[in-house]
Amino acid sequence: MSPLRELAHAKINLYLHVTGRRDDGYHLLDSLAVFAGAADELRLEQGAGRGGHVGLRIEGTFAPGLQDDCADNLIVRAGALLRAHVGPERAHRLPDVDIVLRKELPVASGIGGGSADAAAALRLLLKAWGLSISRADLMALATRLGADVPVCLDQMPARMEGIGEELTPAPALPPCGMMLVNCGQSVSTPQVFKSRAPGFTPRAGLPARWDMLADMVRDLSAQTNDLQDAACAICPEITTVLDALRAAPGCRLARMSGSGATCFALFDSPEAAQAAVPVVRQGKWWVWAGDLCRTGARLESPTDSLPA
Repeated sequence: MSPLRELAHAKINLYLHVTGRRDDGYHLLDSLAVFAGAADELRLEQGAGRGGHVGLRIEGTFAPGLQDDCADNLIVRAGALLRAHVGPERAHRLPDVDIVLRKELPVASGIGGGSADAAAALRLLLKAWGLSISRADLMALATRLGADVPVCLDQMPARMEGIGEELTPAPALPPCGMMLVNCGQSVSTPQVFKSRAPGFTPRAGLPARWDMLADMVRDLSAQTNDLQDAACAICPEITTVLDALRAAPGCRLARMSGSGATCFALFDSPEAAQAAVPVVRQGKWWVWAGDLCRTGARLESPTDSLPA
C-alpha cells in the first residue's frame, strides 16, 4: 500500500487583536487566519506492531535541532491523545505507525508550523486507523494540543476567537498573492505577550466578502497585530523584514503574523509576489511566494485505512 500523506500549510494571521484575558491567564484573541501554499509534509507508513504507537522521523530544511526531541513532538502527542480517546481496549488493536515529517516551514515563527503538523497528524491517523470521531470531540482534542491546532484541521480561512478555538467562517477572499519572509530568528511567544503594550483592542468589524484586493487591504489596514511592536523590540530584524516587504514592487500590505518572527505581504497575484522575491531576499532569510491554499483539508470518514 502506498503511504498516506498530508500537507501542513502555513497559517497566517492577517490581523491579531488581543481582546481580553481570562482568569487563568490565557489571552483572548480575535484574528483572521488564512493558509499559504507553503507547507510541511507528513508521510505515514505502517509500523511493525500493534498498540497504536506513533514513531516519528524528521527530515527537511528545518529538521536540524528537532530530531532529538521527537518524543515530545506535537505529532507524537496527537497520537497519544487519539489512543486515549478510543480507550485501551481498542487502542491495543490499532496498528503502530511511523510518520516522516519533512520540515520545510521555519520553527517557532508565528505561522503555526507545529500546530499545522499536529493537525495533519490527526487527519493522517484518523485515516490510518479508520476512526470516526465527532467534530466536537475532534476539536476538543485539537484544542488540548494547542490553540492554533483547531483552525489548522481544515486549513481554510477562518476567524479565530476565544483562545483560538472559537472558529467562524472568514469573509470570502479576493484573488491575491502572498510573500512570507522569516529572518531566521525565533521569538518566544510568552515573552512577546509579556512585553506587549497593556490594554486590549476591540473585536474587528468585517464584511461578509471582499470582491477586490483593494477593499480587503483597506479593511485590514484599519486592524493591527497587537504583538508586532513587542516582537520588533525583542527582534529588531523583524522591522528590517517589514521595511523590505513594504518597499517591494506591488506590495499592498505588509504585517507580522502571529507572535513572529515571520512577516507577510499581500500582492495582486501569486505571479506578482514571486516577481518581487529577488528584491526582498537578503542573506539567509527564508522567503516563499505564491498563492493561498484554497482547497482545505478533507475530514471525511476514512476509506483507505491501514489494516485493523
